[in-house]
Amino acid sequence: MSTKELSYIEDALSQEQFLQQQCEKAASSMTDPQLKQCVKQMANKHQQIFSQFFDLV
Repeated sequence: MSTKELSYIEDALSQEQFLQQQCEKAASSMTDPQLKQCVKQMANKHQQIFSQFFDLV
């Protein structure tokens, strides 16, 4: 794998991690239970994507 490809992989993993953290942070400050649950599901989905992508590499 080239250094450029590794850089792309690092960026993709970092983005998924960042999106998960932002969703968790947003969910923690929400008061609407339905909206909070939706954002928590988004955080879980980003965690799943991160894990699946990490396992591929």
